[in-house]
Amino acid sequence: MNSPSNLLPQIHEHLSIIYDEQTASIWADSYKNVLDSFIRDLSTSKEKEEKKRCIEEHSSLLITYADSLKEEGKTPLAALCSFLSRQVGGAISTVHLLPFFPYSSDDGFSVIDPVTVNPEVGSWDDISRLGRSYRMMFDLVANHLSQYSEWIQKYLDRDPDFADFAIEVSGKEDISQVFRPRALPLFSHVTSKAGNTRRVWTTFSADQIDINYGNPKVLLTILDVLLSYIRRGASLVRLDAIAFIWKELGTSCIHHEKTHRIIQFFRWVLDTCTPGAGIITETNVPHKENISYFGNGHNEASLVYNFPLPPLTLHTFLTGDTTKLSEWASTLEFPSEEVTYFNFLASHDGIGVVPAQGILTPEEIISMAEHVQAQGGFVSYRSEGDGSKSPYELNCSYLSALCDASVKESTEKQAQRFIASQAIMLSLRGIPGIYIHSLLGSQNCHSCPDILNHPRRINREKLDTLLLERELNDSDSLRSQVLSSYLTLLDTRRMEDAFHPSAAQTVLTGNPSVFTLLRTAEKGESILTLINVTDQTITVDLMKVFRELSVESPERIWKDLLSDISFCSEENESSSIKLTPYQVCWLRG
Repeated sequence: MNSPSNLLPQIHEHLSIIYDEQTASIWADSYKNVLDSFIRDLSTSKEKEEKKRCIEEHSSLLITYADSLKEEGKTPLAALCSFLSRQVGGAISTVHLLPFFPYSSDDGFSVIDPVTVNPEVGSWDDISRLGRSYRMMFDLVANHLSQYSEWIQKYLDRDPDFADFAIEVSGKEDISQVFRPRALPLFSHVTSKAGNTRRVWTTFSADQIDINYGNPKVLLTILDVLLSYIRRGASLVRLDAIAFIWKELGTSCIHHEKTHRIIQFFRWVLDTCTPGAGIITETNVPHKENISYFGNGHNEASLVYNFPLPPLTLHTFLTGDTTKLSEWASTLEFPSEEVTYFNFLASHDGIGVVPAQGILTPEEIISMAEHVQAQGGFVSYRSEGDGSKSPYELNCSYLSALCDASVKESTEKQAQRFIASQAIMLSLRGIPGIYIHSLLGSQNCHSCPDILNHPRRINREKLDTLLLERELNDSDSLRSQVLSSYLTLLDTRRMEDAFHPSAAQTVLTGNPSVFTLLRTAEKGESILTLINVTDQTITVDLMKVFRELSVESPERIWKDLLSDISFCSEENESSSIKLTPYQVCWLRG
């Protein structure tokens, strides 16, 4: 860890790149004071650690709202902690708590106060208690604040200490080049409690006021928020909507060079002041732009969301064809061993389809959208530059998205197909993120409040733990079958070196019915993944697979970690494997 006296020149250098030399000279001392205070406040001294420790410490993440679970006599956070202790244990390493702050809309993402726990969900003590069992990941909603935030209210009332905290506009600006993630107005009139009105930039909604990173005081304020999360026990911080933070008319206002510079500054701060903590960027955009947030592999995000994975996996199971998923997965590369992908299939949001553009055809995306609607889900749209609209996101639980409502399917079949889809995510190189409603086998929640106006709520059900555990205790229920199978996968996975985030992977693209992946640990241990994505029995010749992978089988016998059945891989023996519909095999040699 650098001593405070060594920080000033580097702070100045970062600020001069983000802003200019004059601004850096004016503000560098203020930034240093914030870092000095953070370093003094660390409860225990930390020895210098390798940067890659950030990804080594997380085997799997559970994504959840603080109030996803409710239990009489407990705060929702306490109910979550108790439930995880009873039902999940060490199968996961990390809990990603979605925004748990006071908010005014967007189910938490319109934050009023980013450093206070919403008393309706619990307290910092509850979060600390959860942190004794799991590593923690918090959300920094980086692009905007609620119109009711004290900082925004002071800006609206022209408090000189909050001048230029947001971006005031006339409404006549040329915004033809600005990327629009929503089919909503980009500018909004916002009125303070005192009655003062200003027209401001609002990328996502009229209640979410974009803050102005062109003002160095805003960056300083958000840096202090980021460091407060590390103080409170976060080892990962998710930068929500980070791609939009720097506004410059005449550009798309997404992926701006200054945005990358700010992330690099945040990364430098964490590496310097609290080694082992990391940044994950949330950028729901096409793959090439998404992976740009790795930077050079050392200077930006430790993890980036693997956004093409959810739509490609859904397409795979709807068509029974792994071709596009496998071809895409075979191209995944990493700029260094210090970074990796955050692999996920479901989240609090829907299934973003923009990242699949250029991989899936427009017709294939429309087909997925129509299927989701047939399952009772919704399709959200965004505005194109020509005034038209295109699918942006599919709003549906992932389990429901994989089903076929036109036929009566057995609970067992639904569970097997769903677990097969999750096994793809768990097998790929990276760190898997499991949404709580996937872990618990939740289907579309049509009773969730106001889902017609808020379609994402179809996958944000609030569960009573007493009723939930009754279902889980019934071995014939869908929830019970999903959770027990999921925990088996997670417990098996975390014991295998070949599933380390940095372990090498080779994807086979030859058999469209079977997702085939070889993971190899640094010490040479290998695991061959075979996942049948169809409802038919598929025969796989193990020796043929190894020849096509250009890998010599190091052992005669390969054991399936999930069924405890062994298979021979020699030419003069029978090496055929019959995969039943949606069967998952993890073969260790």
